[in-house]
Amino acid sequence: MLKLLPHLQATLNSVCAILLMTGFYFIKNGKKTAHKVCMTAALAASVLFMISYTVYHYNIGSVGFAGQGAVRPLYFLILITHTILATAVLPMILATLYHAVKGRCDAHKRIARWTLPVWLYVSLTGVIVYMFVYHLYAPAG
Repeated sequence: MLKLLPHLQATLNSVCAILLMTGFYFIKNGKKTAHKVCMTAALAASVLFMISYTVYHYNIGSVGFAGQGAVRPLYFLILITHTILATAVLPMILATLYHAVKGRCDAHKRIARWTLPVWLYVSLTGVIVYMFVYHLYAPAG
């Protein structure tokens, strides 16, 4: 069962990215209720991802990258930026959500301009890291 969690995590990250982009589309087109639904679902997908990620790595530990050569520095560049921004985005998401819930649209919009691209980057690079580790450069056996 645990070995299925990375696949679930990649799915949740993909769903989150789609919801973020869809929510952005909706707000740009004045559909506030649809925007709220998408962003709430994106948050739920991220929370489920974090639970799954924590359970997996608590039980399995870290998973090494088997790729060699020129791809290795590229992988670590993506992983490092992903990890740093994944840490930074949580307080950004919480602040953005706080302002939305309080109805402070100007403050929400101001921080969301930064939160959205960072959150989207983290979601997409999470899928890229998954592809590198579990598909493109999976260890033999």
